[in-house]
Amino acid sequence: MTEMDIYYGKSDVSTYRTYATPLTGITAIPESSFTGRSNTLLAASINVRVLGTAFMSTYTEGDNRLVVATDTMKNFIHRESLAFTGATLEEWLEFIGRRFLETYPHMERLRVSGTEIPFEPALVPDADGGFVESEVLLERQHGDRSTASLELDRTSSGVEVTDLSAGRIGLQMMKVTGSSFADFPRDSYTTLPERKDRPLYIHLDLGWKYDSPVTALAADHQRYVAGEQVADMVGAVFHRFVSLSIQHLIHEIGQAMLDRWPQLSEISFDSQNRLWDLSETSTADERVKVYTDPRPPYGHLGLTLRR
Repeated sequence: MTEMDIYYGKSDVSTYRTYATPLTGITAIPESSFTGRSNTLLAASINVRVLGTAFMSTYTEGDNRLVVATDTMKNFIHRESLAFTGATLEEWLEFIGRRFLETYPHMERLRVSGTEIPFEPALVPDADGGFVESEVLLERQHGDRSTASLELDRTSSGVEVTDLSAGRIGLQMMKVTGSSFADFPRDSYTTLPERKDRPLYIHLDLGWKYDSPVTALAADHQRYVAGEQVADMVGAVFHRFVSLSIQHLIHEIGQAMLDRWPQLSEISFDSQNRLWDLSETSTADERVKVYTDPRPPYGHLGLTLRR
């Protein structure tokens, strides 16, 4: 007998919700100035995957009587987002997922994920000669952004979030000194020179899990870990830490995050070495150099830390 695992759903549902509840109550940390945001615009690309066996017959027999069209799912996400009263991406996804299972009782369980579409308020002059945030929002088309993914299931007590993870993706960081890579094995295949002090340019995605999904979804946000704070924490460690390798660096970042946020149970990293290729060096001052983008392939490194 053939065994099958199935899912179906809708991906990349761009959703822009204006005047969401402001994010407040965030616990301040020394590494970041972020303590909340107005949420004048809350925007994300949202994905929904329906899991379980209820829709098996549409695969095996072409029976569509229980299939909620994916176009209907897209409309559902947009309409239900009007009623969302939370302030974070995780709360938004939990709300959407819960409403799906409440509305369609034949859906057994599902996974809802999303990636932030970040906008920042433009700064305009004020009457005192300074600058204040305006209602004009500038989209950051490139750069880091927050992500989240939740699984919801039916239990004897109702719909529950059975898994929740969050992340910050697209970080790109560079410094011209304070990193090295040396003392590695050499053989007839090795052409890479040792670098006792080098520039370092990396691409980095991070993920984290809480001690419980309830921690991330609490309405007071006191133990919520904001992606903006995580990005600032990463930058602070990158600045101060003299690393002997990228592996050394991401381990230090992970330990710093676990120390700063005891409510986190796991930190994961996916990083790439994008260090530029050296083109020219000044004969008058060897610190003055010209670099160019590296050719692929790139060094690829991962790490997961758990308590």
